Amino acid sequence: QVQLVESGGRLVQAGGSLRLSCAASGRTFGFNVNVMGWFRQAPGKEREFVAAISWDDTTYYTESLKGRFTISRDKVKNTLYLQMNRLKPEDTAMYYCAGGRSSARYASTDNYNYWGQGTQVTVSS
Repeated sequence: QVQLVESGGRLVQAGGSLRLSCAASGRTFGFNVNVMGWFRQAPGKEREFVAAISWDDTTYYTESLKGRFTISRDKVKNTLYLQMNRLKPEDTAMYYCAGGRSSARYASTDNYNYWGQGTQVTVSS
């Protein structure tokens, strides 16, 4: 079983930066998780893909966030990160960390069977 706990979300002004963390407990890469991702969900909207990293450290991003967001992981700490720069009010959302089965389906929510509880990011204008 894998447990994921996100942290780092807070209120920030537009143009600022945040780094989200996702601490994973249990067996992840190499066992039943081949990709880990970040998703976000704004009020009244569907959950959307942000970024993912596969077991071989290949990274994937939603096109509109490339250049501003960076996903990474610390294998020793078993922690996933999302560095977010030049934040905009439209980045306001609950951000979720997730562990999934197939890196080929990195952007599909139904590929992920482990989810954290989320961390709120609010960007003020």
